[in-house]
Amino acid sequence: MENSSIQKVAVIGLGYVGLPLALGFYDSGLQVWGIETDKEKVKKLQSGVSYLDDVPSQRIKEALETNHFSITDKYEILEQSDAVCICVPTPLNKVQEPDLSFIVQAVDAIEPHLHNGMLVVLESTTYPGTTEEVVLPRLAKQGLLVGEDFYLSFSPERIDPGNKQFNIKNTPKVIGGITPACTQKTIELYKHVVSEIVPVSNARTAEMVKLLENTFRAVNIALVNEMAIMCDQLGVDIWEVVDAAKTKPFGFMPFYPGPGLGGHCIPIDPAYLSWKMKTLDYTARFIELARAINSSMPRYVVEKIADALNEKKKSIQGSKILLLGVTYKKDVSDLRESPALDIISLLMKKGAQVYFSDPYIEQIEVEGEKFYHYQLTNGLSQFDLVAIITEHSNYDYEAIVKGSLLVLDTRNATRNISSHLKEKVIKL
Repeated sequence: MENSSIQKVAVIGLGYVGLPLALGFYDSGLQVWGIETDKEKVKKLQSGVSYLDDVPSQRIKEALETNHFSITDKYEILEQSDAVCICVPTPLNKVQEPDLSFIVQAVDAIEPHLHNGMLVVLESTTYPGTTEEVVLPRLAKQGLLVGEDFYLSFSPERIDPGNKQFNIKNTPKVIGGITPACTQKTIELYKHVVSEIVPVSNARTAEMVKLLENTFRAVNIALVNEMAIMCDQLGVDIWEVVDAAKTKPFGFMPFYPGPGLGGHCIPIDPAYLSWKMKTLDYTARFIELARAINSSMPRYVVEKIADALNEKKKSIQGSKILLLGVTYKKDVSDLRESPALDIISLLMKKGAQVYFSDPYIEQIEVEGEKFYHYQLTNGLSQFDLVAIITEHSNYDYEAIVKGSLLVLDTRNATRNISSHLKEKVIKL
């Protein structure tokens, strides 16, 4: 798009969403500024060091060597920018309500530098109405008109950490502007980096699209988690059931059980929608039920551990238990909302001696206690039970089961091990 009026872009928030997006804009030939308020992250990036699995340090170094990519914690560069994308966290607070403080801080930092023709895009997942009700009034407080003096849209991020097949370029981009002119301006921006654009009628619709996507996943995961519990009661292998069911070429999509939900999106996004509906005196029953089932899975895992040890005439209290994999999904180093942390906490409360091993994590802290990565080469026979919580690809599951006294497999990671070893394995 050589004739595009957007040539200079800033990205606020250089995490799992913002950093790949900034580099995507850079790769397309745009002038890019990455803005990050975390001083430690700024220091690492400016020295060419990546803290994300999906972004090699070499890629950052090469970009920094040009005059088209830079990292800063200063917002003044927005005065030179044609567009700015907000990619900051949107967590839940202690009472499970949306915390928009990072969005508000970013918008308030943008506002003094807002100028004629500038485009602002919110990518952070939030409840329907945020762009229009929270962001717009803050940007327009000096009298600038949206759709005329500046442009504002919502375009939900669709980053999937660790996914080797889908990335920014080949994942369709949903765009909803406050006005049609805002949508068109945003299309102009993302055509630089995305092969397919999906415009919708407004920002509120775009916000709802993201919540539907992740609520769909959360509800279906909850369904299969409950199916796993029922299959356990019935003496049926849930994994075999799902594998057989997915041979149906229509009307079924496979989802798999696990020890609980993790990551920034699936456990949190449906809660945003549920909270918003409560303000309208409506209860999102499916969402609340799914949250109850999914959040109960760490406790169910601990019950399975206790039962397995009991079968061996051992008490969970005092037993040595090793958790394999503590990140929220395979082959990433992301600990956000990981169910492993809840499992460790529950095991500690029951008096177990807990250890963990994860090639992506050196140290974690749970309930004020620090835990350090255990090297599998030191042996597994000292543990009363090994629980596979995250099925990293680089584990040798045959060797793990062979060297262990007892294994609880919450991910069906041991499905291909030798048949004579399977008697050591208890499945979720």
